[in-house]
Amino acid sequence: MTTNKHFTIHHDGVTTPVSRGGRGRPLVLCPGLNSTQADLRELAEQLRRDFEVVTFDLRGHGLASAADRYSFEAFLSDLVAVMAELERFDLPSAPVLVGYSLGADLAVHYASEHPGTVAELVLIDGANPVPEPFITEALLPEFRAMWEDMATAQQAARGTARQVLLTAQEILDLNVEIDVVRSEILDRYRKIDLPISMIMSTSMAGESGEGHAARLNQNWRAGVERLVGEQPHIATSWLDADHGLVFTHAPEIAQIIQSRPGGVGRAASRDAL
Repeated sequence: MTTNKHFTIHHDGVTTPVSRGGRGRPLVLCPGLNSTQADLRELAEQLRRDFEVVTFDLRGHGLASAADRYSFEAFLSDLVAVMAELERFDLPSAPVLVGYSLGADLAVHYASEHPGTVAELVLIDGANPVPEPFITEALLPEFRAMWEDMATAQQAARGTARQVLLTAQEILDLNVEIDVVRSEILDRYRKIDLPISMIMSTSMAGESGEGHAARLNQNWRAGVERLVGEQPHIATSWLDADHGLVFTHAPEIAQIIQSRPGGVGRAASRDAL
């Protein structure tokens, strides 16, 4: 068990807590919306056996401070600040950048804007150029109710390393914004000349075979098919899980990442697209 080092970064009026530990190639693990580095602890600990892993919290999440704005660009600035801070360390090589959910989208945008600073990308259930938006008018009330329930449940985590300070409306607005980001993300992929690997869930919206879940899961798979059709070098692994795969399948995800070289998923069982 390695000892982790902790430090904070101050930028854009927020304080970002960072943890660093492990041995091997450097790897940065970027959380997603409504997830914290504490939530990703099992995955991080698994990866620290083979990597020097850096984790952090996005603004309004975990031990990071609250902010006066929550937007895709604001979260991207958190990742940019962490990556810039790492340049001060004598890293043996450019880091592998791993992003979960929104964190995957942030990783793609970062890599497209900062060539030469990342060795490769690992995208976990995010950064998907889905052909249709997730938040449709028909589903808006359902999603709003879901995130209101989530925000209420998160009250119990206030003051802990797992807290999320965003309101239900802020979460809803961000998801609408992420739909727009993903509608344009193919252009970002075209600017990246790196090994890219995806670890995706087969049942992103849950295992119900009917109704909204079935349509959303089909949309999720169609987005990956669209991406790999244009970028056939992207290695894709599918896990029989929902969007919480980083919490329920951390050992499997770590094994896929550790089983490279040449692309994630070579040793993993795959679902045929």
